Amino acid sequence: MTAAANSKWPEGWRWKLVWAALVVVGIGIELPRWWTVEARQESLSGWLCGIQPDALPLLFWLLAAPLVIWLSPTLDDKGNKSGWRAWMKRSAKDGEFDRGVGLCCVLLAALAWWATAVRVGDQLNDSPPSYHDEYSYLLQAETFQQGRTWNPVFAEMPQMFDQMHVLNEPDLGGPEGRFASRYFPGTGLWMLPFMSGNPVTGHQFAQVLVVLGVFFIGRELRSNGLGLLSAALAAVSPGLLIFSNLLLAHHPTLVGLMLFLWQYLRTQRTGSLLSALLTGVGLAFAMLCRPMTAAGFSFPAGIFFGWWWLSGRGKWMALTSEIPPSFWSRSKYAGALGGPLVLGFLAMLAYQKSITGSYLESPYQIYTDRYTPRHVYGFNNVVRGEQKIGPKVIENYDTWAVNLTPSVAATNVGVRLWSSWRWTFGVLPGVGTLLIWLLVPAVREGRGWWVVISAIVGLHVAHIPYWFTGIMDWHYVFETAPLWLLLAGAAIVSLIRLPKAMIWTIGFVTATVSVGLISVPPLWPARVDVAIEELKFPRDHYVGFRAAVDERRKGQDVLVLVIPDPDDRSIDYVPNPATLDGPVLVARWRGESVERIRELFPGRLLMEFDVKGHSLKELPP
Repeated sequence: MTAAANSKWPEGWRWKLVWAALVVVGIGIELPRWWTVEARQESLSGWLCGIQPDALPLLFWLLAAPLVIWLSPTLDDKGNKSGWRAWMKRSAKDGEFDRGVGLCCVLLAALAWWATAVRVGDQLNDSPPSYHDEYSYLLQAETFQQGRTWNPVFAEMPQMFDQMHVLNEPDLGGPEGRFASRYFPGTGLWMLPFMSGNPVTGHQFAQVLVVLGVFFIGRELRSNGLGLLSAALAAVSPGLLIFSNLLLAHHPTLVGLMLFLWQYLRTQRTGSLLSALLTGVGLAFAMLCRPMTAAGFSFPAGIFFGWWWLSGRGKWMALTSEIPPSFWSRSKYAGALGGPLVLGFLAMLAYQKSITGSYLESPYQIYTDRYTPRHVYGFNNVVRGEQKIGPKVIENYDTWAVNLTPSVAATNVGVRLWSSWRWTFGVLPGVGTLLIWLLVPAVREGRGWWVVISAIVGLHVAHIPYWFTGIMDWHYVFETAPLWLLLAGAAIVSLIRLPKAMIWTIGFVTATVSVGLISVPPLWPARVDVAIEELKFPRDHYVGFRAAVDERRKGQDVLVLVIPDPDDRSIDYVPNPATLDGPVLVARWRGESVERIRELFPGRLLMEFDVKGHSLKELPP
């Protein structure tokens, strides 16, 4: 093929339409920052590209695309047919494991560990968690360390140890009551092996496994090259890096979902019963961490499998046999896949029974009903929640909820989608990926892409009936991040294959990664650094509080009575060990008798901490 022929792009008008749309979107994002005098002054006096550099760093490279591509040499693909290029084009069906796969696993694991533990983790080490939820998961793991699912409440004054996202119920489970995390047990189980050191190490390790999972899924979908590229993007994705340093449920959930998706695709390709079993194991573990997420992610794939199992129709295993297997053969796969799900479901029921006394009531639901009824799942949540207001409602936290209407839900979907692009790899790359998948048929080469796309849609749909967009406006759809990176990897591969487009594409990807990881004063702050500064704000408050307490107690056991700030629930100073012991205990003080408190804690120094006034003082004997 001549250079002249090579210079013609197949379906070139589609690519031009994608480019033009991205330029319009980029300009649309930037215009408000320069439209008024005040906006211009703010942009010029701070970060030139803004605190969230969604467009400007990439917009110039987008505008330069025609010139860069015109000036670029035409690269042929004739050389190295038996070397690395050939290996990149092979897929899992050409070989389950070889030296190239092993080398990629080592390199990807090293990159992922550096990015999560060094680039981000080193800035957050030796500081307490940021979010209320993290303390609840810590309490759950500490409880599991004792070989139990709950601890007794402090019977004399249980209300003193009310903690965000923790059940503290004297009326549950008999005379001892129940002091336990509201959350599902999978995350605490994941954290358990890491509790003797730094618990966040377990989540950082999960990030490494997620990256490797993306690699193997990419090999199943299309090729080694796609898997390698998408996994490398996952290793440096700002959102994945930040959340892998938070003690939340998302990374343990992702480990299960990546195993589910990889083995689901592998079962279709090989017909392996072991892969079907591992598919169920991955989904069951994800269900034990975040049931709604696991359901939304897997529902379309599960429906397709169920239809094939019951009817024999569909092409679920068309890659392994042209003859539809018998119902008995199909049932073996259903048993292998469904068995772990049944066991996981039974384990969840037993866990719920141990805490709430009912197989059908979860700690999560009881906490919502008693403390935050307006936060209930579904439309008209505030209206419905106000019918259940009880004595334990956390008023300033509960009233934070917005009443969910169809218009609010539609806005939330857009915000979550936009923010998932922002934190995964960037808004413009996200929009570009979507447009390429909609407009360019060549990007769909391979198999199984419908599973990836349907999981993204399913996860968004599952959370439409919830009023909150999420932490950083996207944590309810956080698990779509590696899926978007697989779609982006396919789009990048398609771009690189176009004549003369390789240099521009590499430049665009490099700029995208740079915006996520590297601060360039005064142009833009790295996206991870913006998030780290946000996370440090509550951590610095907690560190300062604990340091002040330690300085005053001089080695003596202490009980700190915290007077909450009624106007602020974002920072809460009342996390405690699961066993309610240790040298420092923190209690929520609502005017209970100091004399009575002294009787209950005779060996402890008493301090008062006024959150609103940020003042700490020792209470006189």
